[in-house]
Amino acid sequence: MKKQRNHVRGTWIFMFVVLLSQVPAWGRIENRVESPDGQIMIQFNLQTGGIPTYSIDYLGKPLVLESRLGFQGDFNQNFEVIDSTTRTHEGHWINEFGERRIVPDNYRELIVHLKHDSGCLMQLVFRAYNKGAAFRYLFPKQEKQAFVFPGERTEFRFPADAWGYEEQGTEGEYQRSKIADIKLYCERPLTLEYAQGYWASLAEAANTDYPRMLLSPLEGVPAALVSALGGNTSNTARPNQRHDSTVTLKAGQATPWRMLIAGKRPGDLLERNYLMLNLNPPCVLRDTSWIKPGKVMRDTTLTTANSRAIIDFAAVGGLQYVLLDAGWYGSEDTKNGDAATARKDGLNIEEIIRYGRQKNVGLIVYVDRRQIKTQRDILFPLYEQWGIKGVKIGFIDVGPQRESLWTTQTIALAADHHLMLNIHDGYRATGNNRTYPNLMTVEGIRGNEHMPTPEHNCTLPFTRYVAGIGDYTICYYDSRLKTTHAHQLAMAVVSFSPLQWIYWYDKPGMYKDEPEVEFFRQVPTVWDETKVIGGEIGKFAIIARRSGDSWFIGAINNSQPRRLTLPLDFLDRNRAYTASIYSDDQAVPTRTRVRIDRRPVESGTILDVPLAAGGGQAVWIRPGQ
Repeated sequence: MKKQRNHVRGTWIFMFVVLLSQVPAWGRIENRVESPDGQIMIQFNLQTGGIPTYSIDYLGKPLVLESRLGFQGDFNQNFEVIDSTTRTHEGHWINEFGERRIVPDNYRELIVHLKHDSGCLMQLVFRAYNKGAAFRYLFPKQEKQAFVFPGERTEFRFPADAWGYEEQGTEGEYQRSKIADIKLYCERPLTLEYAQGYWASLAEAANTDYPRMLLSPLEGVPAALVSALGGNTSNTARPNQRHDSTVTLKAGQATPWRMLIAGKRPGDLLERNYLMLNLNPPCVLRDTSWIKPGKVMRDTTLTTANSRAIIDFAAVGGLQYVLLDAGWYGSEDTKNGDAATARKDGLNIEEIIRYGRQKNVGLIVYVDRRQIKTQRDILFPLYEQWGIKGVKIGFIDVGPQRESLWTTQTIALAADHHLMLNIHDGYRATGNNRTYPNLMTVEGIRGNEHMPTPEHNCTLPFTRYVAGIGDYTICYYDSRLKTTHAHQLAMAVVSFSPLQWIYWYDKPGMYKDEPEVEFFRQVPTVWDETKVIGGEIGKFAIIARRSGDSWFIGAINNSQPRRLTLPLDFLDRNRAYTASIYSDDQAVPTRTRVRIDRRPVESGTILDVPLAAGGGQAVWIRPGQ
């Protein structure tokens, strides 16, 4: 009887093993990858029904709860895992045109190989960086040559107590919203605030030939968002116009990266925004010596005489370029506009270029998208022949895949003809300025064109500037400013733009020998190192950037006066320095009311930073006393 019972038990064990061996491949499978420092952990799962999911933890706390992956059109289920591979990467690269020169690039990568029940192959590539996480979809070489989907369906499910800094439109204002309250087509980067005291920024990277990713509520799931591809086809389109989310990929192609930067404070997001650059291919240009960062003043008067006067001001004021703004070639109408000829009476471009060359000031020209789209192949070689240094392209179409590809092709063609680019209006870079560093700056920002509030300016470093380059268009003398003049001086540090537009609404005649504008003359536009000394979103920000042996610091404040301290412990302990401090002071007998103090400082110095309502303070620290 005992033998019989043992035989029965053995039979059941055998049957259980057989049943396990017959469990479908879409049974729950877990794969995970951790960052080299162990702070970031990404986990992949295959739920019942072959549904791929992922989750991301930071310091053992959830950044993204288990969320589904895939594409619209039922390409988000019925997968099986056929393989997985891992690798580790350690290294760094040199960025001559960024916010930090030496860029760390350390991650561990997991690639999950999937097969759909249609026979199509797809890979999910996950990277766990020390400072964040990223993933993308890749379609390897296979029998099927092309894949077309009505849209992407990547979910981002957050803890119920998470908040986001929502922006509607690329030149919108920000508001702190519960994730569940965020409306359709929220912009990215989306800064996230977690109740447990940490922060993240959700964005996309390396978009060169793919619809733009926006974020919309995930229907039926509170505190969750889903990728919303496409967007309005032009900067002037109405919000309710159709969003083109169609995706077309060839075998061998990958989507852009979906990335999150993580940190313990808002300032970490800006300090770590190089992650977006890391996710892009290295520079493809053999020679970058012709790419010259600098400061720019625009010319809206559009006469040779006035352009010469602006060039004279630029040469004395430490500016490297002058922009001929809209109207220099006449009509921008699709049929009649011709950007190959200067049609403005009294404007001689050849003379302006020649005079600027004498003063070491280069010329940049504005061209509307309508002329770039019809004349690009003619204009770029022509402008190179003329000696023009760069082009500002206005009102480009953004959103659909075809427009992303057109923009990438335009950037590449400009590089072929040694032209730097500034792209307006709704476009935001996704780190592709690493691959094409002639993409010097982009708009996609609510800058001084709109005269924003100081609260908005104090929000930008922790939201929009996580995406890098942004053409804020600094002003100084315009009476419509909602900030003090010291605040505007500081924005030359806070705002990162290798081509930095200064004196946006100003004219040379407005300058009345104000001594503090020496800060504009001295401040660089690219950096060796960047530190966020402190800040609270919408309240204040203190950012320090190093160029060579000198440091430049920008402190900006919202509408509530406050007093801060600025420790200089980032200075070399073995050197003595002199600090020039530019601050608001109503007792100064100039119209700008900016006081200049010069004092010796060292690494142990702690500066007092009183900030008026809407005020600021700029600091220039250089070796020697």
